Amino acid sequence: MSIVNEFEKIPTTCLSDTMQGLNNLDPAIKPLKDEYRVAGRAFTVKMPVGDNLVVLKAIREANPGDVLVIDAKGDTYRAIAGDFIVGLAQTLGIRGIIVDGAVRDIQGIRELDYPVFCKRTTVAASGKAGMGEINIPISCGGTTVHPGDIVVGDADGVVIIPQAAEQELLKESLEKLDKDIKRAEKVSGKREEVIKYLDDFLLK
Repeated sequence: MSIVNEFEKIPTTCLSDTMQGLNNLDPAIKPLKDEYRVAGRAFTVKMPVGDNLVVLKAIREANPGDVLVIDAKGDTYRAIAGDFIVGLAQTLGIRGIIVDGAVRDIQGIRELDYPVFCKRTTVAASGKAGMGEINIPISCGGTTVHPGDIVVGDADGVVIIPQAAEQELLKESLEKLDKDIKRAEKVSGKREEVIKYLDDFLLK
């Protein structure tokens, strides 16, 4: 099983805790459906506000299994894509799209049942002047993203796993998840255990 698939099983909240909350995207960036979950290697896109030709280039150049991570400068007036362009990415095997910006044709995108994470939806399209760059370090939602970093997103938001530390972070995250599960099994629904847990915690 690939390391990406291992990370896909871990909640973003657990991953964030493991990294002390340092690699979270802006919490306004959320999935169009709560049930969407995505994990993959980042294929980064830096686009100027209102010019999405570079997004088409990224869709053409990205590998199946990649996740497009798009720095659209937080602009929510013009969409980086609608349902047609999102459908192109889906057909070519791109695992999802995460953008610090907006999309449009929201109903059509939801019908694709394809994970898209964004700040907002809008009606206005982008132009295609041809500016922008791909596969370079970017800032998306206030967080640095390098090509090849692992991206994980779910209903709580999106986190970035730096490629250089992914093995160590996977180990630490799995250990934390195991502790969280055991804590919940021990305490949840048990009055005396809850009181003991709170007393122990508060008296530290």
